[in-house]
Amino acid sequence: MSQLIDDLLAFSRLGKKKISISSVNMNELTEGAIYEISKSVKHDAQFIIGELPVIEGDYGLLNQLMINLILNAVKYSSKEETSIVEIFAEETKDEFVFSVKDNGAGFDMRFVDKLFGVFQRLHSQEEFEGTGVGLAIVQRVIKKHDGRVWAEGKVGEGATFSFSISKTSEIG
Repeated sequence: MSQLIDDLLAFSRLGKKKISISSVNMNELTEGAIYEISKSVKHDAQFIIGELPVIEGDYGLLNQLMINLILNAVKYSSKEETSIVEIFAEETKDEFVFSVKDNGAGFDMRFVDKLFGVFQRLHSQEEFEGTGVGLAIVQRVIKKHDGRVWAEGKVGEGATFSFSISKTSEIG
């Protein structure tokens, strides 16, 4: 219950929070997020991190976003013999696209629209613990950055969660 309250408070605060823009080295941020996760969550995940760009954004919010996406990938791939989490990015003319991919439980694409809602879960609490708020936080952070977020998955074959950050838009 305590974790649920903390997650709901974090979600609520995001709606009001002004963002502070700076240059963010996404490789350093991601490595720090993995370090923080490894201190608090026992896992055997192997991480494959591509070359991630430096972008303009709110460091604290982007850190929270990456922790949520990486935790999600670690959690849903934890039952695999070898848990693999890949984190990579690509640059287009107008935006940077980041992806966090796992080889875990995946999900049925018929329910993709439910993923980013508060308390929306596609797996039972008994199967995978969680509050159902993490991906809603991810979506709110990306909206603050004037970006997009989406997911692709296949049951039993893993999932990929991606988000974009525009190179030119007004963030806030």
